[in-house]
Amino acid sequence: MAVKTLNPLAGAFAKYRLEATVAETGDVTPTMRRIRLVADGPIDFPYTPGQHVRVELLDPRSVQGLLRPGETLRTYTIWDLDRDAGAVELRAHLYDGDGIGLRWARTAAPGDRVPLWWPQGSLFTRPAPFHVFVGEETAGAAFGPMLRALDPAARVFGVLESESPEHDMPLPGPHRLRRVHRHGAPAASSPTLAAAVAELDLPGTDGAAYVAGEARTCQLVRDHLVRERGWDRRSIKVKPFWAPGKRGLH
Repeated sequence: MAVKTLNPLAGAFAKYRLEATVAETGDVTPTMRRIRLVADGPIDFPYTPGQHVRVELLDPRSVQGLLRPGETLRTYTIWDLDRDAGAVELRAHLYDGDGIGLRWARTAAPGDRVPLWWPQGSLFTRPAPFHVFVGEETAGAAFGPMLRALDPAARVFGVLESESPEHDMPLPGPHRLRRVHRHGAPAASSPTLAAAVAELDLPGTDGAAYVAGEARTCQLVRDHLVRERGWDRRSIKVKPFWAPGKRGLH
């Protein structure tokens, strides 16, 4: 049954909006949470693995929504889409801090109602002789479905950083990335990840690279590939998900 909303966009863009119910939640790692949503109707939107949805956490015309319009929507990567079951599974990183999106990710429970908007985003795999994935915990949520969608015979290289082994999120499919750990070192401008990328034995410069996570670290990795290894900048897709003290990069 459709739920009435005061959202002024809901009428004009109704086909891009789904009403859903939280069906399951659980911890994947100490800082990564899974949230499975079941839509009220069929899921017929286009989707490419690696894309995200926007979850509407406050009605834009509520008192809070009018006072803080930037606090109405939050973005989460689609980990899995099951059209037959009408279900979308999200991954949410539980960072240190506070905010409407973090509070929802921590407290979402079965039975909660939430609207979501169709997938968006340009972080997905491209045809290439080989693929390189580089990022940390926040990138893993997108890399998982991207890796799952690749042909098992695809050539894959890369590094995935986390705080410690217990924070390593399992990745689907046969492709494996090297795991490295910060052990208390900063994730911003990460020297751990930068050093691991410098050690990668890549077969050439004609691949496709996907670099995601903290903004300054993404820049360091891209600059290394371009300046030190001779990659064409156009072959590197960079997606900064966060930066210290900033919101809304996604």
